[in-house]
Amino acid sequence: MTAKVYQPDQELETKVKKATERISENMHIVANEPSLAFYRLQEHVRKALPPMVEKRVEVLALQQQLLGRCYDVEYAQQLKYEEQRRHKKDGNRDSVYKRLSAHIPTLDHLPDEISDVVRETANRVESMMNHARYSTEIQKTN
Repeated sequence: MTAKVYQPDQELETKVKKATERISENMHIVANEPSLAFYRLQEHVRKALPPMVEKRVEVLALQQQLLGRCYDVEYAQQLKYEEQRRHKKDGNRDSVYKRLSAHIPTLDHLPDEISDVVRETANRVESMMNHARYSTEIQKTN
């Protein structure tokens, strides 16, 4: 038995090489075909869109919460400003009352009718001041 020695066939090798090159080229063309590219884009969008939509919904909800908290802060600032302004007015009102109270004893030299009117006015002012303080305290407790 004699062993056959393999001798390459040049013509066959050339044909095989050309065929594999054509197959490779066709595979490359198919892989980069526009419709395939659209398919890949579609798959990417299908996978990536739901998480993006969820995040967008989450961001919008957070934005609404933040907006609500901003309104709360603005409202609190406005309340604080109004309260400070009201206290300032109360201080002015108290100082007017104190000045009036300080001047009442100096009016002893006036005739009796006027002194009675001044005393009555002082009593009314004092009762109004007490009523204003009392109503302010009630508002603060509520």
